[in-house]
Amino acid sequence: MSELSVPEVSELSVTGGRDVHTVRFPSSTPPASADVLIVGAGPVGLSAAVELTARGVRVAVVERARTASLVRAGAMGHTPRVVEHLRRWRLLQRVRDAWTYPPEWHQGVRLVTSLAGHELVSGPRPSFTDRGSRLGHSSDEALRRPQTVLQQVFLDHLAEQRVSVSGGWELTALREGPEGISAEVVDVDSGTSRTVRAAYVLGTDGGSSTTRRLAGIDREGEHATEKRLRLVVRTGDISERVGAAPSATNIVVNSGASGFLAAISSREWRVYAGPYPLEHEPSEEELLTVARAAFGFDADLELASATTFYHATRIAETFRRGRVLLAGDAAHVRTPGGNLGEGIGDVVNLGWKLAAVVGGHSPESLLDTYDQERRPHNWRVADHSLERSRRTQATLAEIRAGGIPDDTDRSAEADRRRTEIAERLRQDRFGSDGVAFDERYDASATVWYETGQLDDEPPWRADVYEDDPRPGHRAPDGPVDPGGGTLYDRLGTSFGLLVLTEDRTVERAFTAEAAARSLPFTVVHLNDAAAHAVYGTANVLIRPDQHVAWRGARLPEGGAAAVLDLVLGRAGTEAAYTSVLTAGAATTAA
Repeated sequence: MSELSVPEVSELSVTGGRDVHTVRFPSSTPPASADVLIVGAGPVGLSAAVELTARGVRVAVVERARTASLVRAGAMGHTPRVVEHLRRWRLLQRVRDAWTYPPEWHQGVRLVTSLAGHELVSGPRPSFTDRGSRLGHSSDEALRRPQTVLQQVFLDHLAEQRVSVSGGWELTALREGPEGISAEVVDVDSGTSRTVRAAYVLGTDGGSSTTRRLAGIDREGEHATEKRLRLVVRTGDISERVGAAPSATNIVVNSGASGFLAAISSREWRVYAGPYPLEHEPSEEELLTVARAAFGFDADLELASATTFYHATRIAETFRRGRVLLAGDAAHVRTPGGNLGEGIGDVVNLGWKLAAVVGGHSPESLLDTYDQERRPHNWRVADHSLERSRRTQATLAEIRAGGIPDDTDRSAEADRRRTEIAERLRQDRFGSDGVAFDERYDASATVWYETGQLDDEPPWRADVYEDDPRPGHRAPDGPVDPGGGTLYDRLGTSFGLLVLTEDRTVERAFTAEAAARSLPFTVVHLNDAAAHAVYGTANVLIRPDQHVAWRGARLPEGGAAAVLDLVLGRAGTEAAYTSVLTAGAATTAA
């Protein structure tokens, strides 16, 4: 189904927020050269520009479209792990300030028969008097904002940094040489062609990525056997039916609709329709009937957009080929739910490595570890997501087969059936902490694993996460001063050494070696017994993407130089890498 035209909407809402309906990309000409050319100005591409710019890499961004629209925006919910990155980029408050509907509409995720109907399963709700911390593994909480908000905030920041972003330019050809890569881009209106020379090209141009196609990278995974549609419907004033502050995030289960019903602005809501056979083209009225069932009353709705998506897995066979790299949907497309977070995870993993290579700290081979680390993680999450979607569809079919009472039926029998449905839904509910936080890298040539560690790793689970300070895992975060500053705040964008001992021998060796290499390096001293209990050793080397690279009470043979050589991809041969792993016994936590 094609995109429907939508009228312009005022930027300022009557409730005081910014309704970021249309993001306009700058109408500028791409530069002749850059360290990294980013193709695609979605949230992943723009976040890559933010990450690389913060590391001193010269970046240019080209985007085929001239605008991005709220009604086409995919991502809404952002995990605490994504929020950690927004905070590190110093952009979190800007994103918070750019809400598109009143924040008081956030009432947790409700499982309901419809927006105006019955709540089936209750969840945690915000309380005005609850000022205590509800945080677990992160110093930040999840956030809901449309991806257009992220795009606008990133664009504003990049403009302040004088980073080139050019809308209306399409990538048409790539020519790689020993010294770099030439990208041909064409103005979509005038047909004017221009060559941009770069050291690397990063494709963040979506599931149908031109960058991936030009690089000759195929995809693997399961194709979908049916399709679904993501609708955006525009309402009138529905406050008489749902109140002035309705729940913004709902999962609907009834006989006519299922899935998310979520506000994206004070007058627009996202609704899901389907599944449908691949060849079926539902009519507008058919889709509006589904939307009205989700609202639970005969709302006056306008269909603003309808975009097709699939429950499938399509992952690139490699995330790097020569001087071309892929991130976000260009690298991996899976069953919806959290995809943007994985794309930003790609960016953060790749950003420091590109900066290290461009800056001369690492050989080009370091970029191979981007694929080694991120692709297995994406397969784990994709396999889980596909299985979860199948289980959800089976549960829905089971519930519908048993009957779902109409919202107007308030009989004792209807209440009994709703209780049964709620209990069945509870059986399928489980957490997603593993998806959000467990980006473990257990097959990397640049992580100094401890002896026997990989044999003892607990299996990855989507629903469970426990802070794990071993190499390859996300470094546990926590406050380091009473004013609210965290370990991640202290580390910033550099390598960091967390020192949990009075013995400064290891610290001195690392700082001297980092200085000799002109490597940005931060030392954090903590005498907190709780921090030592979490990390389990005296010294912890943390990469710029907040993953543990090495830990130990003393240095191995070869000292700090050997550790940094491995982590920066300078260890050389596979035999040298194997010998380093064998030497891991000297670094085992003490």
